Amino acid sequence: MKRQNQSSVVEFILLGFSNFPELQEQLFGVFLVVYLVTLLGNAIIIVSISLEQSLHVPMYLFLQNLSVVDVSFSAVIMPEMLVVLSTEKMSITFAGCFAQMYFLLLFGGTECFLLGAMAYDRFAAICHPLSYPMIMNKSVFMKLVMFSWASGVLVATAQTTWVFSFPFCGPNEINHFFCETPPVLELACADTFLFEIYAFTGTILIIMVPFVLILLSYIRILFAILKMPSATGRQKAFSTCASHLTSVTLFYGTANMTYLQPKSGYSPGTKKVMSLTYTSLTPLLNPLIYSLRNSEMKKALMKLWRRIVDSHPF
Repeated sequence: MKRQNQSSVVEFILLGFSNFPELQEQLFGVFLVVYLVTLLGNAIIIVSISLEQSLHVPMYLFLQNLSVVDVSFSAVIMPEMLVVLSTEKMSITFAGCFAQMYFLLLFGGTECFLLGAMAYDRFAAICHPLSYPMIMNKSVFMKLVMFSWASGVLVATAQTTWVFSFPFCGPNEINHFFCETPPVLELACADTFLFEIYAFTGTILIIMVPFVLILLSYIRILFAILKMPSATGRQKAFSTCASHLTSVTLFYGTANMTYLQPKSGYSPGTKKVMSLTYTSLTPLLNPLIYSLRNSEMKKALMKLWRRIVDSHPF
């Protein structure tokens, strides 16, 4: 059949887990709780760091930016997912799908670079403690944060615009919860080979390069920690780095498997689960990972709790 030159699709259908109708209610309940806990956890981190003056240092300000990204990530993905789960199938307009993909890539790209910047901050603090205030001064911190957000905008603009420049002439069913690039691209009725080369190259640069740099930083950090004379200092450094490394592994591991696999690499169900891990599980766990393993964050959370109790006595 000869393909049309112009898009005839005006909306898409998100299938979600429609092939498992008996699980829809249970999944809706689980993801509703995940969404609410994610919003609450990250909001607490943002407010705690904002109110606690002693946490206005690069390490925690990076964490605050990460929480803003995670809240935004969840706001783009989870409400749509909950609607899909409550209706089994859901239509989304062409423009709505474009917007969702754009912001998904924006916040995903920003998180990649933020995690890299956080690794560099820990490397500077542990491997060069005496010169750390000069290495990570306010100007450097601002440049790293602005570069992370600008990179996310650039990635999202280039990739989303290119994907939606392809004609979509049917079918219009996206076998996913949201408009992620791989499942949407499968519906394009045009040769997407050049885009796939670009996407693979871009993924290497955006995901793998920061990931490799993070690993190299942590190898240097590990050697520096092992040379510390104080057992307390080693324990504190390990605790701080373990939090960041756990977050990195969760996010980068599943994002790599989603975007670096060929179309036939995994079944649609497996791809959905991997996407859910980096879009839902990571934003949920980040506040727990960073707050429960960090004494300074615990103190800030206790101060916030006391402020709430004092202002609203029972």
